[in-house]
Amino acid sequence: MSLIKRIGRSAAVQQALGILAGGYLRLVRRTNRFTVEPADPDPWLDGLSPFIAGMWHGQHTMISFMKRPHDRIATIISRSADGNVNTIALTRMGVRVIRASGARGRVVRDARAKGGAEGLRAMLRALKDGETVAFSADVPKISRRADAGILTLARFSGRPIVPVAVVTSRHWRFNSWDRACLGLPFGRGAMVFGTPVRVPRDVTPEAFEALRQQLEAEMNRVHDRAYTLVGRPDRVGSPGPVPGPDRVGSPA
Repeated sequence: MSLIKRIGRSAAVQQALGILAGGYLRLVRRTNRFTVEPADPDPWLDGLSPFIAGMWHGQHTMISFMKRPHDRIATIISRSADGNVNTIALTRMGVRVIRASGARGRVVRDARAKGGAEGLRAMLRALKDGETVAFSADVPKISRRADAGILTLARFSGRPIVPVAVVTSRHWRFNSWDRACLGLPFGRGAMVFGTPVRVPRDVTPEAFEALRQQLEAEMNRVHDRAYTLVGRPDRVGSPGPVPGPDRVGSPA
């Protein structure tokens, strides 16, 4: 292991990076003028709570912006070393972090899948205890294709999935499979909540696939709508590698 990697995996360094990241996210939240759609969503969201906030993976750094003062939100992050910094940052943003692998589609076929069943149980407990769970819906390593895992969580918990998109007009686009974006300060922001998707406990395989497609379409709709509200195109295009980090937009 290189010296840089050893330093990066130091608990003290990760703690410092996590604190800095949390402070930066608060700066982005405070300095962007956010539009929320639908307007005045609090009564509606309160009636749905606790719910599963479905997000595309590349927006995981800003999903904490949806948290209202009275909300209790949990999310799941892998136990990898890279997840430690995200855990510290999100904790400082008021989000409870569950350290486990996500409940992906393979959990349906194999409950012994590495970490998947454990993560599913932890999220079910969180929802039962009244916490909203923010969960990325993508198929692992395939951007913006809804996976069975989030629908499985909805099926076993009885709670609705609410598609959520949080974007800013100024952001960095990273060269990663999920086309992750990091918001920049001093711009415009949009937070869009979509039509809830509910999954019956006794759903048939055909109906399950139809709901998966419905969720995927609604998540893409709210994502596109959020970019429309900030007046910037989403320059993602089709899934796959991109040439390199791409700064989108200019100071608003």
